[in-house]
Amino acid sequence: MKLTALGVWGGYPTADAGTTSYLLTSTDGIFHLLMDCGSRAVTELEHELSPNQLDAVILSHYHEDHIADLGVLRQYRQLQAEKLPILPIYGHAENPYEFSKLTLENVSKGIAYDVENGTSIGPFDIQFLKTVHPVVNYAMRLVERETGKTLVYTGDTGFLSALTAFSAGACVLLADVYHEKDKHDMPNHLSSVEAGTIAKNAAVKTLILTHLSQTANLSALTEEAQKAAGTAVTTSLAQPHKIWEI
Repeated sequence: MKLTALGVWGGYPTADAGTTSYLLTSTDGIFHLLMDCGSRAVTELEHELSPNQLDAVILSHYHEDHIADLGVLRQYRQLQAEKLPILPIYGHAENPYEFSKLTLENVSKGIAYDVENGTSIGPFDIQFLKTVHPVVNYAMRLVERETGKTLVYTGDTGFLSALTAFSAGACVLLADVYHEKDKHDMPNHLSSVEAGTIAKNAAVKTLILTHLSQTANLSALTEEAQKAAGTAVTTSLAQPHKIWEI
């Protein structure tokens, strides 16, 4: 399967990039899943494929930097001359107000993912883990049934020891890394060293740093994460339109 970065910043967009949004495409190239839909997601998506080609959207949580372009995406699809299939948008149901906004008549339907037993979306089987964050957020472990390839996406999280077992053996760990090594045990986001340590202990192959801070030294952030992860893990800094073949 193929992972494409659309937006990589936390909090707010800049002239260079939007906030968190990723496109996951199945190995056969048929199924397109949008993971979170932050600022600029729709215009960045247009560089990869038409937003009308999306098969589903899944949301880690309802902070604005992860859902800012949802309304834009639905407006885009609503105003097309062609009649499009209803777009399923998966999210947790623990915030009824935010969940209710996922449904728009004739355009999209909100579907609550099953946090206890997992949810299947197209070719992917997905398990969930509630993380440490000021609002309810779920990390996701996505397995492509045909290939067994595995991606773990943390969404937003502070350090959580359960993330190690949850990420065990994954091909890719897409991790919220907002802080450099001097900040740790924060109640909202991981530090470089915490993410690297999780990647090492979980024996993942590739660690991708995302939800980046606009004020961080990104070279130092990457070096710190790589050192903590060890030589068996390839550490990569997320950049708009960077692609990882999983």
